[in-house]
Amino acid sequence: MAQQAAVPPTPQVTEPTPGPSESRDKQDSYFAPIGGPVTKRTTSSSQFSDERARARSRSPKSIVTNTAQSPPRPKKPPATTPPPNGTANGHLSPSSAASSTSSYWRTISRSPSPLGLIPIHLSWRTFIHRHEIPRKALHLSIGFFTLNLYSRGISQHSIHPYLLAALIPIASVDYLRHTFPTFNRFYIRCLGALMRESEVDGWNGVIWYLLGAWTVLRFLPKDVGVMGVLLLSWCDTAASTVGRLYGRYTPRIRRGKSLAGSAAAMAVGVLTAGLFWGWAVPRYGNDEGFMFNGELRVPEMVKQAVGWKQDEGVLGGWAALGIVSLWSGFVASASEVVDIFGWDDNLTIPVLSGIGLWGFFKVFCE
Repeated sequence: MAQQAAVPPTPQVTEPTPGPSESRDKQDSYFAPIGGPVTKRTTSSSQFSDERARARSRSPKSIVTNTAQSPPRPKKPPATTPPPNGTANGHLSPSSAASSTSSYWRTISRSPSPLGLIPIHLSWRTFIHRHEIPRKALHLSIGFFTLNLYSRGISQHSIHPYLLAALIPIASVDYLRHTFPTFNRFYIRCLGALMRESEVDGWNGVIWYLLGAWTVLRFLPKDVGVMGVLLLSWCDTAASTVGRLYGRYTPRIRRGKSLAGSAAAMAVGVLTAGLFWGWAVPRYGNDEGFMFNGELRVPEMVKQAVGWKQDEGVLGGWAALGIVSLWSGFVASASEVVDIFGWDDNLTIPVLSGIGLWGFFKVFCE
């Protein structure tokens, strides 16, 4: 059988690349890709350009952001600085303090008072505003002056008329300064070092001081009246000083009153009573109907209830002085803390302390 001849392979026909003239003629027509080699060159050139661009920008190939899963962060409010107090004169000028019926200063702590209403407080912030050295010096001096008058044997009935004579003009001047703003500015410029800024639109503390001292010296026995003034002078100063320094470290009893200040008032009250009845009275004498004569007696009603004899239930000497001193410290501290209708403590301390001592002696000394 004759061998069959092999069929030759079909030759591959490649379309020639169009020339420049043919390309210009076909710009307005649509043509499919010309051939494999041309498409391959185009793809490799595009890939090379993309890799070169990414290498130059050093950015990832594709960035996908999911706005649904990562919400935009809230913008922080722009930081605003509070305007200075009183852009007109540089002083603190709250609108509520300007009204005539304002009780603004009674709703905030009086210790320490706000800064800005009295010009001298701005210049002497530590000496006058924070520690109130001139005011405390005047406060303390009244106690020593009272003790000096007692040592000279001056009667209380000859003192309280002078207190009343000083109270009337001082209160009248204080009324005038609240009526006339120009006079008020002059008053503050002269006596601002002795004032608290809470007294700018309120009554001056000197008025309450004189009223409290006049009340106890006019209506109470001599030893109780003198002790009321001494407790006002020294216990109130101790409570204010210690409370401002250490009140932040102790519990607060009420607004503006701390346990540290009350404890200081009680300690000074105990020492004051011991100094007066243990040293001044024996040295300079007790007259004019003193209530405490060195002895404490159990009331007759209690003696009859427990079956004691007439000469029993009597305590004297240092034991009686110690009990009276402790009670004096307690009533001084309590009267410094208590708030009665918002009255100033320069009035409540001597009056309430005097009433407390008078009631105690009325029970155990008669």
